[in-house]
Amino acid sequence: MTRALIVVDVQNDFCEGGSLAVPGGNDAAAEISDYIETSRDRYAAVVATQDWHIEPGSHFSDNPNFRDTWPVHCVAGTHGAALNPDLDTEFIDAYFRKGQYEAAYSGFEGLLAPDVEVPLGDPDAEPAPDEDAVSLDDWLRDNGVDEVVIVGLATEYCVKATALDAIAAGYNTAVIPELCRGLDRVDVRAALDELEDAGVELLDL
Repeated sequence: MTRALIVVDVQNDFCEGGSLAVPGGNDAAAEISDYIETSRDRYAAVVATQDWHIEPGSHFSDNPNFRDTWPVHCVAGTHGAALNPDLDTEFIDAYFRKGQYEAAYSGFEGLLAPDVEVPLGDPDAEPAPDEDAVSLDDWLRDNGVDEVVIVGLATEYCVKATALDAIAAGYNTAVIPELCRGLDRVDVRAALDELEDAGVELLDL
């Protein structure tokens, strides 16, 4: 098996102080960094996803219901869209942006960022033309990956969606719950149960 670690949406707006903060997001960023440092040799690749919204339509709302509509967050090129500074990017091999013009929860909806400046929130970085765009699935397959382990934010939304898409795409898929954080304890438990039912392995740290 060739394994990749997928770090989902550990961005400033999803951590304390951000516009859509997940409790414990800052701690998760630091814990994921520690895990990567100590476990890097277990993975052939480490990739990260980012919400990168430009005009996502009804995904943003002045009166969000926090289910289908949300406060403005992770606007492309802003501080809120940048990765949390406690997430060490030294060993991250590629970055995938999602949700430019619509809601996008799964990292498998993301496209390869054009250069390493993008995760810093470079407002001048432009997406690759559509005909040249590389999806997360394309990139993983091109790198021989057939097993993925997923960590990040938020458990019951983007982590869950990424894991379900990974299973649907045929990857052996696992999630490390201790390296994830969610918005609602009940919803997190339901999400983890759903993932197990779908064939996702839940790993202890």
